Amino acid sequence: MRKLSMDELGRKTVDEFKDSEKIPVVIVLDNIRSMHNVGSVFRTADAFLLQGVYLCGYTAQPPHRDIHKTALGATETVDWKYFKTTPEALEVLRREGFCLLAVEQAENSIRLQAFDAAAYHKLAIIFGNEVEGVQPEVLEMADTCIEIPQMGMKHSLNVSVAAGIVLWELVRNRI
Repeated sequence: MRKLSMDELGRKTVDEFKDSEKIPVVIVLDNIRSMHNVGSVFRTADAFLLQGVYLCGYTAQPPHRDIHKTALGATETVDWKYFKTTPEALEVLRREGFCLLAVEQAENSIRLQAFDAAAYHKLAIIFGNEVEGVQPEVLEMADTCIEIPQMGMKHSLNVSVAAGIVLWELVRNRI
């Protein structure tokens, strides 16, 4: 076994990425305080060729060196928009035909592995603040809520880790 070289990975240029057909998934970041988490989510969105990232509330916006540390250039490839409030972003996404999915431990949430992502063409995935989670008024706007089953003592994951898990599960059959 050997590692593949950068040439063998088939890495896209920025222009090739921009011109590529995207998977119709938009990540919505609801008041994320850590710029490192924001950058990591951008990098995940780039890896899975997602449609975009919506930054809401006090979530930091590029360009910023702390976002760049973990995004590693993904802020140049992934389309993003800023909204003053998360409900404003969700209204736009709903008008565009997206199914709004909050990632949260909530009453009647659906376990991630039980959610049928194939039943929806366009998905908007809402990730909440590192401490407070998804805001209650945002949760009320969601079409449904999904959660990552956790069996240990801690029942929380870093938001960028949760994003990687959720996004892979939702897009793996579209790749």
